Amino acid sequence: MVVSGADLTVADVEAVARWGAPVVLDPAARVRMDRSRAVVEELVAADAVVYGVTTGVGALADRSIGRDDAERLQVNLLMSHAAGVGEPLPRDVVRAMLLLRANTLALGYSGARPLVAERLLELLNRQLHPVVPAQGSVGASGDLAPLAHLALPLIGRGQVELGGHHMPALVALRELDLEPLTLEAKEGLALLNGTQLMSAIGALLLADADRLVATASVAAAMSVEAMLGTDVAFAEAYQRARPHPGQLEIAAELRHLLRQSNVQDSHHGHRHKVQDPYSLRCVPQVHGAVLDALDHLRRVLAIEMNAATDNPLIFPNGGAVAPDTEATGGGRVISGGNFHGEPVALGLDFAKLALAELGSISERRVALLLDPRLNGGLTPFLGSESGLESGLMLLQYTAAALVSENKVLAHPASVDSIPTSANQEDHVSMGPIAGRGAQRILEHVERIIAIELICAARALELRLESLADARPGVGVEAALATVREIVKPWDGDREPGPDLEAATKLVRSGSLAALTRPGAAG
Repeated sequence: MVVSGADLTVADVEAVARWGAPVVLDPAARVRMDRSRAVVEELVAADAVVYGVTTGVGALADRSIGRDDAERLQVNLLMSHAAGVGEPLPRDVVRAMLLLRANTLALGYSGARPLVAERLLELLNRQLHPVVPAQGSVGASGDLAPLAHLALPLIGRGQVELGGHHMPALVALRELDLEPLTLEAKEGLALLNGTQLMSAIGALLLADADRLVATASVAAAMSVEAMLGTDVAFAEAYQRARPHPGQLEIAAELRHLLRQSNVQDSHHGHRHKVQDPYSLRCVPQVHGAVLDALDHLRRVLAIEMNAATDNPLIFPNGGAVAPDTEATGGGRVISGGNFHGEPVALGLDFAKLALAELGSISERRVALLLDPRLNGGLTPFLGSESGLESGLMLLQYTAAALVSENKVLAHPASVDSIPTSANQEDHVSMGPIAGRGAQRILEHVERIIAIELICAARALELRLESLADARPGVGVEAALATVREIVKPWDGDREPGPDLEAATKLVRSGSLAALTRPGAAG
């Protein structure tokens, strides 16, 4: 994968972060970086006043730094800002951060040498991962503390993970025959400012959420069939009367999954409830709104992952002319706030709400499937010997608990702001908190959808036993077979833990999500 700064996608991030795709720096990026580096060196030579280069940072921006101390300042910045706490971030998030940080440097606005971006990419290729505590960033001036921990190993400091073992970075560098970098003016700051933690979490969240929403369509279609729900509400003409993009897409997935259903034929044109409960009838409207919310985050990240989020930025060809910018014959330096994570924070909070809703409506379908007053004649809690067996009763309790916890986690982080740096940084985004909350909600919803799959599979088998020669939709039939490959049929009460774990792994794998696409198996 060629890292150019301009065209990174969510799929690219996942390929590098999770599957180890190799990375190289675009030769054109080297040229851009060399040009902006030359501007920095001119400014240092001229003793110009440049934030973070010849001054302190944050509320200390009014303190001058001599030319002889420029390199020491960069090391001090990395060490002093590495104040993160908590559990280390997962490896895939750290790898995504390394990729995204190299990508923003590759744009050529940060004034760092190509060597710095290349070393970040070398850490990825050599599977050397900085240990980055999860907590400590308020999301402006970007993800300072996490990015400091990410960058420390470049200079032989901090902790890393190599081959599954944690060790001092200097030990790992020697093991890989790598020399620590000596950072030059501006380069420490270029590694610190930015939104790479929240963007990394967001990109990986989107990759997982795409699979999850499609899998939720499969679970919903199975529940519709098991509950003798009608597919009439999913008709294309009806959906196009309110053409939200996500709604149209989810309705099309449901029609695809339910195609050629004899179960539907068994009650079309016969006495049947005219309208299903909302959790069945409104799947396109609710799941579709979730999809649209995730697409908003996708649009934000498509820009953010390929943007310059450093401060100050270097414009070798001059940039905008303003009285408060430092200039040389070769370029201009502009200080601003591109590191502020508000766009990503709001997108992640929106995604939190959306994913929580996906879990909420799924839990309602589980309740329908299990309640003998509502499940259309199926056994109480889908057991075989009511009373002697509790059946799947407690799975709904678990789903309800997860839904309730999601309501707390869905509280938006971005509406909060606590000033930092002696009130110089007086409004912050809290984007990383939104991102970590979104990740927890997603994990909960994966388990809720797994619960629905288990319940819907059992309910569907009971329904098919009661309908002579009936077959569910082609996609639903394939989904049932896939679930039964990892969750054995009901044979009486048993410990549900292994089934829940197996079904959750199935949800995360994306194999059921593939059934929603035309041409998929089944």
